[in-house]
Amino acid sequence: MPVLSQPFAGYGLGLRKEHYQDFLEAEVPVDFVEVISENFMVDGGRPRHVLREVRGRYPVVLHGVSMSVGSSDGLDRSYLQRLKALVDEIEPLFVSDHLSWSRVGGFNSHDLLPLPYTEEALDIVCSNIAMAQDVLGRAMLFENPSSYLAFPGAAMTEWEFLGAMCDRTGCGLLLDVNNIYVSATNHGFDAQAFVEGIAAAHVRQIHLAGHSQGRDLLIDTHDSEVCEAVWQLYARVRSRVGAVATMIERDDNIPPLAELLGELAIARAMAGDQA
Repeated sequence: MPVLSQPFAGYGLGLRKEHYQDFLEAEVPVDFVEVISENFMVDGGRPRHVLREVRGRYPVVLHGVSMSVGSSDGLDRSYLQRLKALVDEIEPLFVSDHLSWSRVGGFNSHDLLPLPYTEEALDIVCSNIAMAQDVLGRAMLFENPSSYLAFPGAAMTEWEFLGAMCDRTGCGLLLDVNNIYVSATNHGFDAQAFVEGIAAAHVRQIHLAGHSQGRDLLIDTHDSEVCEAVWQLYARVRSRVGAVATMIERDDNIPPLAELLGELAIARAMAGDQA
């Protein structure tokens, strides 16, 4: 079983193309950057060049959206090899993905679909994580998803599933605070109970993001600033897990870099840290 890395107490941003020049032309006051792995898994081109340049200045987290560890078909071996090549070159701080599935029978939904929290699903997830970590030669982090439906017959809560997954595979958690809030609101459970139920020792990174109100549910859109309720939940998370890597995640309606740095300053201040 791989050994989970020690906590990294830093503050970072997701590196998006709108801010490439900011990171290439000046020093940005962040401790790390996170990139979407799949955007850089083809060798050559400007994105890979930018990543190499940025990696020379900051630690990098590789965050995937396509591993599909909940797929009963198993993992895509060609995908794992391409990811391994990127990992070997960049030597990232963390490699992460989502507790979700997106592939079945050759079909790819290109979405992060939820899992039933059952023993059968846990067996599939743990087998796939073990394979991925064996190929990559390191422990990974997996993110709690936002969800819009729940399966009947659950044998455990989401946080119990996450804990069992970490215990069995040696992986760690990327705890998305916005996703906790979105899922709790959508399904009517207590977000604080989720936070209290997580084994703090598994957490290595925190995501903070915004969401939108749909017709009936909250939608994890990453297109707005972090709301007050998520900031309040973050404060409780930090009191439980301590100093771990924390970042602001924005994927749409990308604002000027200064606005994101302002949100990151809020996260630092809430944790009692200074830039």
